[in-house]
Amino acid sequence: MNNTHAFAAIGIALSLTIAGCGGGGAGREEPPLAGARIGGAFTMADQDGRTVTDASYAGKYRVMYFGYTYCPDVCPLDVQKLMQGYRAFAAKDPGRGARVQPIFVSVDPARDTPAVVKQFVGAFGPGLVGLTGSAAQLAEMAKRYAVAYSKQQTPGASGYLMNHSRMAVLFAPDGKPVALVRADEGAESVAADLDRWVV
Repeated sequence: MNNTHAFAAIGIALSLTIAGCGGGGAGREEPPLAGARIGGAFTMADQDGRTVTDASYAGKYRVMYFGYTYCPDVCPLDVQKLMQGYRAFAAKDPGRGARVQPIFVSVDPARDTPAVVKQFVGAFGPGLVGLTGSAAQLAEMAKRYAVAYSKQQTPGASGYLMNHSRMAVLFAPDGKPVALVRADEGAESVAADLDRWVV
């Protein structure tokens, strides 16, 4: 897994935007990803096998993390910190907490069926949604969300790992990108990021 891919993708998205006139809301700083061309429409399946789209989460902030359930180390640690931080934020401010939906998106659709994803997200407590889909659905979503991923398999081996962008991104209720959420730094950083950007 590589942070370089994540930040390069974000940098490209930001560099392609056209700077607009004016600032953000009165008394609030402009989100760091404001105007970035990240996000958009998608069609996937949730952990219960139901077809969902980006519109399924309209009106809520979304914290989206791309990974895979067979990841041996980084993904489960990041998701654990993400959910710990989210719960701390929600406990402090239930009203704003109710406006946030954490979402795990699998980059390994060949192995991550809805049933497998359901078992994975269930290990981190209630509130986490898991998404998977076909290879084509994932490719389209990853392109729109600036996520890079690739299969890493040793010749002759039956198992494999997935290299992928390591980042959690907060999206606003209208689907626009807001900021990176520092899941890799720990639960306190996650809670602080949510407190800073969720209104």
